Amino acid sequence: MSETDPRRWKALIFIALAQLMVVLDATIVNIALPSAQQDLGISDGNRQWVITAYALAFGGLLLFGGRIADLWGRKRTFVTGLIGFAAASALGGAATGEAMMLGARALQGVFGALLAPAALSLLAVMFTDAKERAKAFGIYGAIAGGGGAVGLILGGFLTEYLNWRWTFFVNIPFAVVAALGAYFVIREPAGGRNRSPLDIPGVVLSTLGLVSLVYGFTRAESAGWSDSLTIGMFVASAVLLAAFVLTEAKVKSPLLPLRVLTERNRGGVYLSLGLAIIAMFGLFLFLTYYLQIVQGYSPVKTGFAFLPMIVGMITGSTQIGARLMTRVPPRLLMGPGFLVAAVGMLFLTQLDVGTSYAGVILPGQLLLGLGMGTAFMPAMSLATHGVEPRDSGVASAMVNTSQQVGGAIGTALLNTIAASATTAYLTDHASLGATNPRLLQAQAMVEGYTSAIWWAVGILAVSALIAATFITTGAQGGNASASSEDGAEDEVKVPVLVH
Repeated sequence: MSETDPRRWKALIFIALAQLMVVLDATIVNIALPSAQQDLGISDGNRQWVITAYALAFGGLLLFGGRIADLWGRKRTFVTGLIGFAAASALGGAATGEAMMLGARALQGVFGALLAPAALSLLAVMFTDAKERAKAFGIYGAIAGGGGAVGLILGGFLTEYLNWRWTFFVNIPFAVVAALGAYFVIREPAGGRNRSPLDIPGVVLSTLGLVSLVYGFTRAESAGWSDSLTIGMFVASAVLLAAFVLTEAKVKSPLLPLRVLTERNRGGVYLSLGLAIIAMFGLFLFLTYYLQIVQGYSPVKTGFAFLPMIVGMITGSTQIGARLMTRVPPRLLMGPGFLVAAVGMLFLTQLDVGTSYAGVILPGQLLLGLGMGTAFMPAMSLATHGVEPRDSGVASAMVNTSQQVGGAIGTALLNTIAASATTAYLTDHASLGATNPRLLQAQAMVEGYTSAIWWAVGILAVSALIAATFITTGAQGGNASASSEDGAEDEVKVPVLVH
């Protein structure tokens, strides 16, 4: 590994700023969607495509973006992704109709898929000392984890006091500052590129397979699990991804070397983290609905209501996870961390129409954030355990891909559970509708939310079990190359919470 870059801490500022922009964009656009739909004349049926267009492009192209970063250079890919994301955001803010908006969102997804793996792998190769790496990714993890809630606050302010177009335009200064800073400050270590020929069949099969998978879950949410196109998407995804695995096992220079997936600790991280993201999406989705629709919070007030989770996540990430990940085995942080998060979710299963914020929602969010922050740090430390620097881009992309698919599954699965529970409650208590229909509707919605959150509790418990049984490595102390040959690192990766 090359000598330590003296400007690495300055570089962290600009890389974290870019990550904050991507995470902010997720929740900002969700808040702005009703206003944008009305102004641009987007139908209710096509409204979801403002979210789905981004998700499909981002999720489908992540592995390709990671490989491009390894091939083309991480710094160059990072700056290109930032410039492209800024241009796509400008296009979205200036949209005059449905087609222009959907095209802009798809372009944001394309450039986001370049940006995210490049940012993660840049930090991984720049911070090679275990203690420094823990500190750097503790800061980065807190920004990545808490950025979604900050987006709710910023999106609420922009939508209420300016207009929805500023929720797109706000990305431009973020991207310009991050791109200029990266260009002048980041110095990528030499010798880390993978100049092997691009695996075109792997790119095509992985992109089509992941797009089919993400779209299958997205469609299941709106059209149902028995819909013929939904089933067709899942079948197509299974066939395409199976073909991708077979292709990667045979080609000389695979897009995703299978050794990245098959190492026990790394596999445990991908699986437990993907499941945890499903549960996290349950919190963001249902608590946002609950606070705004049932409790009548404004978008700005809703954003501030998520602050305890940010505080918990920052504390868990920087004060617990980052301090202990070089001293104790990762499973002793990840398992208990996911269990603490599950206890936080357990608080939220007690939601009712008139629930006290201070008595239930506040402690629930604090515990959830504390547990997730504590678990994320060692999980990210292991995400590319033993992977050579030349493969760090695709390994980073694999982490993001597991989370993107987890987010799609979480949204579709938990929404379906909530909708079924709401319908069942309305059917069972139909007689109450004659006296107070609004109260009945609110009670039915809360019943749906809590039913889905119970599932999220169970999913987090499974994440804890996987972390405790699959992950067997010891504390990740010493130099980054301590456990692998020729400078391969126990690199740290941080999740991108996307929509």
